[in-house]
Amino acid sequence: MNTAITHQFLTRSFSAGETIAVLLRKENPASTTQRIVRVEQALAPRYLAWLRYENHSGANVYVGANLLHPGSRRRTKECITEVRHLYLDIDVDGEERIDALRASDAVPIPTAILSTSPGKYQVLWRVQGFDFAQQENTLKLLAIAFGGDSACTDRNRVLRVPGFRNCKYDPAHLVTVEYPSDSTYRSEDFSLNDTAVSSTFPVRQLAHTDLNRKDTRSEQDWAWVVERLSLGEDAGKITLMLASQRSDKPNPLYYAQRTIDIASARISLLEGAAIEDVITIIERRRSAELPAAYCFSRAREIATTAQRMFLRQQFV
Repeated sequence: MNTAITHQFLTRSFSAGETIAVLLRKENPASTTQRIVRVEQALAPRYLAWLRYENHSGANVYVGANLLHPGSRRRTKECITEVRHLYLDIDVDGEERIDALRASDAVPIPTAILSTSPGKYQVLWRVQGFDFAQQENTLKLLAIAFGGDSACTDRNRVLRVPGFRNCKYDPAHLVTVEYPSDSTYRSEDFSLNDTAVSSTFPVRQLAHTDLNRKDTRSEQDWAWVVERLSLGEDAGKITLMLASQRSDKPNPLYYAQRTIDIASARISLLEGAAIEDVITIIERRRSAELPAAYCFSRAREIATTAQRMFLRQQFV
């Protein structure tokens, strides 16, 4: 552990007086501790020493990517006051995807690249002038273009903090960071139109991804969900079961809904369904739970994600 690295990261990412969320999460037994603090509080030697102690005791250390309203007590979407970062989680084929990102003209040079575990990265761009809708749309396009985690598009997302260990591994992995750029970017610096997205990271480059790996708990969840759906079990029932099993997630129900919807969409595509029909099925499934305008855009994004998975399998 190296809190000097942590101090530098927080100082580069935030300014004194700003309000941020610091999150501690243990795997066994599962527990989460969250603190809403001003940046200067998080930078205090005694506070960093406490984080170092908790990390040594097995807690993973995270910080919210965006700023909170002063006086906030939670880290909900409604508590976010300003977009500070765009971010991309890369969990598969990390080196290849980082190389593709560095070579792309569609995005500017990242502000920071975190190595969160062997072959896995979080890429950050410090930004200004983004509203929440712009941020969410850009995050989705980044995930599509560079093969990132399409679930990591919420404005209340947390990031790993460099200088601390990733305790999900044995031995624990020290989270490190590099700073390719000092710039702050605006929306016009990102050229993620449909053409750029389709050409940046072609499907064929994902061919060697092993879709059957079940190394992580999320991968185990995926295999379990696919099996249940293939046996014809009710999607609503599976959703509630999965949500009850993943209380470690910041939003277990959201995680379960998304996992089930992507899995069922992929199964439908494998069975020959048209993507328009898949969108309709997902939209109807969640119509009672979500606003109509959001429900359609969400269904389309999920069906597109499942379609990429389906196409990827054709090249394996």
